[in-house]
Amino acid sequence: MALRSGFARLLRKQADAGLQLTKQAHSVALVGAPLSRGQKRRGVDHGPATLRAAGLVERLAGLGCQVHDFGDLNFTQVPNDELYNNLILYPRSVGLASQVLADAVSRAVAAGHSCVTIGGDHSLALGSVSGHARQCPHLGVIWVDAHADINTPLTTQSGNLHGQPLSFLLRELQDKVPQLPGFSWLKPCLSASDIVYIGLRDVDPAEYYILKNYDIHYFSMRDIDRLGIQKVMERTFEQLMGRRQRPIHLSFDIDAFDPSLAPATGTPVLGGLTYREGMYITEEIHNTGMLSAVDMVEVNPLLGASQEEVNATASLAVDVIATCFGQTREGAHTAFDELPTPSSPDESDSEEQVRI
Repeated sequence: MALRSGFARLLRKQADAGLQLTKQAHSVALVGAPLSRGQKRRGVDHGPATLRAAGLVERLAGLGCQVHDFGDLNFTQVPNDELYNNLILYPRSVGLASQVLADAVSRAVAAGHSCVTIGGDHSLALGSVSGHARQCPHLGVIWVDAHADINTPLTTQSGNLHGQPLSFLLRELQDKVPQLPGFSWLKPCLSASDIVYIGLRDVDPAEYYILKNYDIHYFSMRDIDRLGIQKVMERTFEQLMGRRQRPIHLSFDIDAFDPSLAPATGTPVLGGLTYREGMYITEEIHNTGMLSAVDMVEVNPLLGASQEEVNATASLAVDVIATCFGQTREGAHTAFDELPTPSSPDESDSEEQVRI
């Protein structure tokens, strides 16, 4: 317990001292990834436009970030994109789109930006993590999600690639993952020790086997209830940065939150994160000074029962991203540098005498 508390204090001290990645301060590259072929439901490709309409760029600029919005990537739809193994949906479309995204994220990180990828379904992490790893091969991934997204093409029951990206990225699973059409460019870039999950509560049997047998660190909602979110974050950083500082890739699925907060998403699961827990996660990641890339995925404006539900989900996603870049629940403090001082007492007294 003392070790973890001491480690958390060390992280905060290092962040206060300005220990950060070598990049332009507050320089954010915004990349829209309207990828929807990793799952079956319509509308998630409208996620980037929905987040921009919710004021994402303005919020980041208000925090002092230099925002470089590169717009939405153009993903070519592959005609006759046949099932792989009579099950896996749109492998060529997802594989080629992920390659385009990987190139874009790699360029953004190489240029010194923190890269924010707004999706789009979670299969986009194939590209965002791969592109990030080209520039930062020792990165650590924090995966905030109700789901583990680590089925292989041979264990998936749905055939949806948004439930499989980590199996392609993990070195330890490469002998379990077949070569899909459209995926020849993709090379595994993570080890099991590079990943920490937060918020799990809907894990398939094969995924549970992988988590346990490959010793992947995870914190389910039960763990968060038992430990509290502060201890969860301390242990997350101890796992990822206990031996050395390294860049962090945060991959955040909006369905990590309880559906009462984020209803406009494709695979909601009851019993998710509260608003306070979600903000604490991203506040603490920001405080490390090591955040290098963020994914925000699975906001689907066609799945809200009302415009209010869509607005609430989009606003929550914007809050998550803004908190990654310095927004705090104590208020924004970037624009206020010095308290004003009153005029000299002598001058005030003389003016008062004249008035009398």
